[in-house]
Amino acid sequence: MEPTALWKRILILLVCGWGILAAVPNLFYAQVERHNDAVAAIAAADGASTPELDAEKAEWPAFLPSALVPLGLDLRGGAHLLAEVQVEDVYKARMDALWPEVRDALRDLRDQVGAVRRAPSPEGVLRVTISNPEGMAAALEAVRGLGSSVVTLTGVGQSTIDVTSEGNDVVVTLSDAEKKATDERTLQQSLEIIRRRVDEAGTREPTIQRQGEDRILIQVPGIGSAQELKELIGQTAKLTFNAVVSRTTDASATPGPRNLLLPSLDEKDIYYIIEESPVVSGDDLVDAQPSFDQNGSPAVSFRFDTTGARKFGDYTAANIGAPFAIVLDNQVISAPVIQSHIPGGSGIITGSFTVEDSTRLAVLLRAGALPAEMTFLEERTIGPELGADSVQAGRMAGIVGLAAVALYMLVSYGWFGMMANVALAVNLFLLVAVLSTIGATLTLPGIAGIVLTMGMAVDANVLIYERIREELRNKLSPPAAVQEGFSRAFSAIMDSNITGLLTALIMYWIGSGPVRGFAVTMGIGIITSMFTAVYVTRFIIEIWMGWKRPKTITV
Repeated sequence: MEPTALWKRILILLVCGWGILAAVPNLFYAQVERHNDAVAAIAAADGASTPELDAEKAEWPAFLPSALVPLGLDLRGGAHLLAEVQVEDVYKARMDALWPEVRDALRDLRDQVGAVRRAPSPEGVLRVTISNPEGMAAALEAVRGLGSSVVTLTGVGQSTIDVTSEGNDVVVTLSDAEKKATDERTLQQSLEIIRRRVDEAGTREPTIQRQGEDRILIQVPGIGSAQELKELIGQTAKLTFNAVVSRTTDASATPGPRNLLLPSLDEKDIYYIIEESPVVSGDDLVDAQPSFDQNGSPAVSFRFDTTGARKFGDYTAANIGAPFAIVLDNQVISAPVIQSHIPGGSGIITGSFTVEDSTRLAVLLRAGALPAEMTFLEERTIGPELGADSVQAGRMAGIVGLAAVALYMLVSYGWFGMMANVALAVNLFLLVAVLSTIGATLTLPGIAGIVLTMGMAVDANVLIYERIREELRNKLSPPAAVQEGFSRAFSAIMDSNITGLLTALIMYWIGSGPVRGFAVTMGIGIITSMFTAVYVTRFIIEIWMGWKRPKTITV
C-alpha cells in the first residue's frame, strides 16, 4: 500500500483537529452564548463592564473558539411576520413633492397660462388648474421638462412622469415604467430599513426576505412575541418638523388647503393645524440617542446633517416666538415655542416617554423611516418551549440515525466498520464546525440534512470496502487490495457526490426558507463526508496496517 505523503497526513490531522475544536462550543451552547453576549455588550459599552457581565464572560475560556451554530425560528422560538408594503403611499408622496416644482415652472409662464392653483385629485395624481387654457401647450411642455429618464434597463428612454391635459387642468402621474422602478426601490429600501431596525435591537440571526411583488417575510428567533416585533418594525417612524398654523379642540375642524389637522400625542382632545410641507424631515437625521431632559424625564436627542442643520437653523432664527410641531407618524409629539435661534442642527424630543419608549424611538429614527406603510397579513409567535422540543427531537433523531449507521457498519465490516465509524464521527464534528464558522442558521430541515449526510458519508465507505473485498477475492495482498479499493472506488464516489452537490445547489438557488436550510447542511455535509471517507478513513487504515502489518484481512 502506497503511504500518504507526510504533508497530506499533517494537513488531514490539522483539518480534523480544527473541526473538533471548532465544534466543541456547541456542546456547551448556553454558557458559550452567555459568554458571547457578555463580550458583545462590553464591546458596545466601549469596554465598560459590570460584575454580572464579567461573570458571564468568564463562563467560557477566551482562548477557545466561541462561534456557535445559530438556531432558526423553529428551534429557538420567536416571531414570524408577513407584511405587505403599501407602495401606493410613495406615489402620493412623489406627487406632493413635485407640486412646488410644477407651481414654480408655471409661474414663470404666468403671462401665457394665467393663475395657477392645485385642484383636488385622487392620491398619486397631481392636478393643476390654469386660468388661461390657451397656454395649455406651453404648460404641458414646461411640466414635461420636470421629468427625467427612468433609471432601469427596461425603462431607458422613458420619462418618470406622464403629463396630460383635461379641460383647464394639467394632470401629472408617474409613468408605468417609473411606477415599476419605484415599487422596486420601495421594497429594497423597506428591506434594508427593517434589517437595520432588527440589527439595532440586537436580535440574532433574523430572516428578512422579499416574497412576491410587494411582500416581506420577517422571522426573528429569540424575540418575545409577534406583537413586540410589530412594534419594532411596523411603525413608519416618519419624523417631520412642521410650522404650526393654529391649535384647536375641534376634531372636525377644516385645516384649509395644504394644511393638516393632527392630534396631539400627550394633550387629550387637542389638535394642531400644521402646514403639510415640513420645514425639515427625519431624512436629514444622522443620529438619534435616548437621553433625558432637564427634568430627568426620558427623551430623545437628535442631530441633523449639514443640509438639515441649515434649514433647521434658518427657520428657528426667522420664527422666534412661534410654535414648532414635532410630528411622528401623523401625531404631534410636542409643539414647543421657539425661544431662540438653534444653530448646529441638534435638539431634543420630549414627551410622555418611558425609558423603553425613548430607546425604541431612537432605534427607529436611526434606522430611518419606512418609505411606505406596511400591512401585516400573517403573524405567528413560536414559544421557546416548542423550539426546545424541536431541538430535543432533532437531537434524538441524530443520535438514533448515527447509532443505526454505526451499528450497520460494525456488523457488516467488523474492525474496518469501526474505523469508518471514527471517520463518521469526525465528519459530524467537521460539519458542525463549518456551520458554526460561516454562521449558517440551523433549522429542522437542516437537521434532516445532517441525518441524511450521515447515511451518505458511510455510503462512500461501503463502495470502498466492497471494492477491497473484490480485490481480496482476486488474491491481491492486503496492502494492494486496500490501495486498489480506494483508487478504483474514487471515481464512483466523486460522481455520486458531485450529483448530490449539484442537487443541493439547485435547491438553494430556487428554494427559500426551510428548503435552503436543508440544502446548506446537505451541501456542506457532502463535502465533509467525501473528505472523511476518502482521506480520513484511509489515514486510519494506513496507521493500523503499518502498526499491525497483517498477513490477511477480513472486510
